[in-house]
Amino acid sequence: MPESPVWSSSVLRSVRGVVDRSRHVHTSIEAIEKVASWMAFEEFAFPSGPVDGAFSDRTDPEEIIDVSFFYAVMNFAFTDFESGVKFSADYRGRTWSDSEGMFACVAGALDDGVPLTDGDYLAEINRAELGRVFSGNIEIPMLDERVEILNAAGRTLADHYDGSAHRFVADCAPAMYADGNGLLERLVVEFPRFNDFSIHDGHEVQLHKLAQLWLWQLHMALASAGEFAVADLDRMTAFADYIVPVALRLMGILSYSPELEASINHGDLIPADSPEEVEIRAHTLYATALLTDAINRIRPPSQSLVVPQVDFRLWKAYHATFWPHHLTRTIMY
Repeated sequence: MPESPVWSSSVLRSVRGVVDRSRHVHTSIEAIEKVASWMAFEEFAFPSGPVDGAFSDRTDPEEIIDVSFFYAVMNFAFTDFESGVKFSADYRGRTWSDSEGMFACVAGALDDGVPLTDGDYLAEINRAELGRVFSGNIEIPMLDERVEILNAAGRTLADHYDGSAHRFVADCAPAMYADGNGLLERLVVEFPRFNDFSIHDGHEVQLHKLAQLWLWQLHMALASAGEFAVADLDRMTAFADYIVPVALRLMGILSYSPELEASINHGDLIPADSPEEVEIRAHTLYATALLTDAINRIRPPSQSLVVPQVDFRLWKAYHATFWPHHLTRTIMY
């Protein structure tokens, strides 16, 4: 049974309806208990430091917020939809793949003085300029969509927050939910690229992957120094992406219909907002919340976890796996 405050979030409340109506994805409660029985004893040090710690040594809180905002709006679609090749880029003598390839490109551009944190610049950035920023092994997927997203986000920052994301953060309550003034609540309204929802059997399903991920990253980067903390971190869900469902699938927690399994294994595109895609993402959030509860029943109260810690454990272990993940053309993850 649901136990933690995460189940009171608008995301989990909407997701539970999808689980009840699902036809293509199933969550095994028995498998969750089995995985929790050994995962509970792993070390879960609370992550801290900038999300791009391998690429920068920035310490100024406002700069961290501004750079991480750019990451947040760009943090999607790193696998070529035709070839299946992951985007990668070189930086400081190493090749970085997937989202870390994006971090590497941004770090290199900032080193070169490209003003990627300035709203006025982002409002006018064009395809050629952004293509130079994201110079890697392949053209970064959905480059045209990325330009549109940055132009829109830049205009909002320039028009309302003097061009800087840290001013938006300062203008909100330091929580996800705060009677409409919370960071999550305002992000999805003021920056439509974060309004990550789908319709499943006529019902709206809130997923909000990138908005929550950004707030988690800000908390990790700034909370230990007392600069910023998400007051209701225990209401944050997992981040419904391509990789965490693979981890849950391989652990036996998620299972797919034979038709969906075959489509994923063949590399077929799963359409955005299709019942199959919504169910994969919804069950990912549902299962990770249940897994976190099951783990916390075993661990001492002083070592209890929040859902994003379990999400990171799964993502980190499987983000480079060769097991096929579902492919969906979307700007939301």
